[in-house]
Amino acid sequence: MANFENITIEKGMYQGKGSLTDVLERLDPSENYEGTSLEGLDAFSRQLKRYDIKVSGRGSDCVEKFFQSSNSAALFPEYVSRAVRQGMERADILSNIVATVTDIDGMDYRSIVSDATEDDKTLKIVGEGAVIPQTRVKTRENLVKLHKRGRMLVASYEALRFQRLDLFTVTLNQIGAYIARAQLKDAIDVLINGDGNNNAADNVAVTTSGALSYGDLVKLWASLSPYELNTILAPTQEMRKILGMTQMQDAKAGLDFQGTGKMITPLGAALLHAPEMTAGKIIGLDKNCALEMVQAGGVVTDYDKLIDRQLERAAITCTAGFSKIFTEAAKTMS
Repeated sequence: MANFENITIEKGMYQGKGSLTDVLERLDPSENYEGTSLEGLDAFSRQLKRYDIKVSGRGSDCVEKFFQSSNSAALFPEYVSRAVRQGMERADILSNIVATVTDIDGMDYRSIVSDATEDDKTLKIVGEGAVIPQTRVKTRENLVKLHKRGRMLVASYEALRFQRLDLFTVTLNQIGAYIARAQLKDAIDVLINGDGNNNAADNVAVTTSGALSYGDLVKLWASLSPYELNTILAPTQEMRKILGMTQMQDAKAGLDFQGTGKMITPLGAALLHAPEMTAGKIIGLDKNCALEMVQAGGVVTDYDKLIDRQLERAAITCTAGFSKIFTEAAKTMS
């Protein structure tokens, strides 16, 4: 069994691939602790236990507990990154609209596309010895645009040293929520306007301008065929119109909304509230094949300043971009 108490933690561990947790897992695999009192903890959590640092609950420690030694101080940037990621996950809508996530090491990425015609989409009978119809896959003409989103954490060690970690975690969670909402705005822009490869979403006009009806939702559903309408993104004003439809007030829809807060349209598509969208427009998409998320490095924390200078100013950033997979798998309605 690997001994987690004998690992020397240093800031150089942040310079490799993956997070500090990934590095610690390679040195101290969690599988070695199956059947022990430490089962269920990952390598980073075992290091917190090693230095008796409690980051949550009524008995959480103060920030200064991380800086009791050089080893424990090196854990602090990872704690910050994990708390930010936790906030991103709580405010996450992207996982409901992204078909796949691609992690890259650099800043340049070119996605692939299959430009199939209506004839190509028909799987014809192939006679004996005949040529099998082809589906051509090629790279996009333009690179995926990656945007760095983040916040600058400005504080002195003296100002925070006696603050409880659970309270500090709430602040970091909120930074993560800000980043998640900014990324959602980027994703919505790509769904509507395309990713620079002449693939903006087609718009389906409502029957009566400004008066969204159930018939319009059916029209949107039909226009997406052969793709499935399983997700609808709507700003606040359009959400109110949809929720106010007679079809949304039946017993089953009401029970789901009132009991769980989950909003399902009469067409069976998940209804997602996106205040970042422009009023008067909704997006209908097949979440399984409409959008690709490309990210470089995940949440990155300026570890040098957090360890050596004990906070001051440290950047917390996340670099990501979005690419259309199948253009016809997402359409707008306005």
